[in-house]
Amino acid sequence: MSAVRVLGLESSCDETSAAIVEGGSVIVSQRTVSQVDTHAKFGGVVPEIASRQHVRVITEVVSEALRDAKMNLWDLDGIAVTCGPGLLGALLVGVSAAKGYALATGLPLYPIHHIAGHVAAVGLCGEWRPPFVCLVVSGGHTELLLVDAEFRFQRLGGTLDDAVGEAYDKVGRLCGLPYPGGPEVDRLAELGNRAKFPFPRPLLEEEGYDFSFSGLKSAVANRWAKANQHGETVQTEDVCASFQAAVLDVLCRKTVAAVRATGLRHVVVAGGVAANLGLRRQLAEAGVEHGFTVQFPDLALCGDNGAMIAAAAARIWQTGRTATQQLNAHASLSLEDWQDHWQTL
Repeated sequence: MSAVRVLGLESSCDETSAAIVEGGSVIVSQRTVSQVDTHAKFGGVVPEIASRQHVRVITEVVSEALRDAKMNLWDLDGIAVTCGPGLLGALLVGVSAAKGYALATGLPLYPIHHIAGHVAAVGLCGEWRPPFVCLVVSGGHTELLLVDAEFRFQRLGGTLDDAVGEAYDKVGRLCGLPYPGGPEVDRLAELGNRAKFPFPRPLLEEEGYDFSFSGLKSAVANRWAKANQHGETVQTEDVCASFQAAVLDVLCRKTVAAVRATGLRHVVVAGGVAANLGLRRQLAEAGVEHGFTVQFPDLALCGDNGAMIAAAAARIWQTGRTATQQLNAHASLSLEDWQDHWQTL
C-alpha cells in the first residue's frame, strides 16, 4: 500500500478523536478526548451532551494531532470521517468538520462506516491477512462477517436484539458497578465462580450465526431480584463470572462454526468488547483447539478512535471512491449500504 497520509476523525458516540495514519498501518499521531466521566453520572451516554462536547473540542484535537505529527493540513493526502452508524448529532459534528477541512484544502473526503473502522484497526497492530472471519463485538453491534481482500463485507449473522456490549453495561448497572459496566464485569468475572448460576446460552444450539442477549440479561435480572426477595446473599463476582461464561460460550461457539463453514483459518475480533480479557483468552484457546489463528487490536485501539477511521480509508484508497460536499451523517447505516451505495451517502 502506498504511504498515503490520512487524517481520520471519529465522533460517533462519546469520544472525539483525530489521528494521522500513514500507509494504513502506522499511527503518526493521535489525540482523543473521552466523555466517560461526563456521562458516568447519568449511567449512560446523553446524546445532546455528547454532541455539545464534540463541538467544543473537535478543532482542538485536530490541531493537536497535526502539531504532534509536525504537519499541516496540506501535508495530508486525504480526510476520513465516520459517517455512521452512531448518535446522529455526534456524527454530524465530525462530518461537518471533515467537510470543512476537505473544502478548505481540496483534499479527497472518505466517508467511513464505524464498523469498517474497527475492523481496519487490526492492520495498525500487525499483519493484515484477508480473507478472514470477523467477530464484531461492541456496545451497539454483535455480528459475524466475512472480510475479503478488497475490504468488502459479507454479513453471516448478528444480534436479534441487544448487542453484547449493551448487555454487559446493563448487567454492570444491575450489579451496582460504575459506568461503563463492561470492563468491571470482565474484571470481577475473573474472581468469581463461572458455574455458580446456570444462565441460558441463547441460540447456542440453533443453526446459523445470529445472537440474542436480551433473554440472558433478563435471566440475570430475575436471579438478582429473586435473591433480594428471599434475603439471599449473592456474590457479585459469581454473577459476573456466570454471565460472562454464558456470553463467551455463545460468541466462541458461533465463531468456530463460521470458521468451519467458510474454511477460513484466520479470525479477527473488532469493537470495544474485543478488549474483554476473558474473550481474548477463550477465543485464543478455541483457535488452538480448532486450528485457526485469532487477531485482536491492541487494547488501546479497541475503543473508538480516529486512527481506525484513517486506516479504513487507506484500505479503500485504490478504489477512488470519495464523497462530495453533500455527504451526510447516518445514525443507522448498514455495511451493505455503505459499500454498495457510496455516492448517495
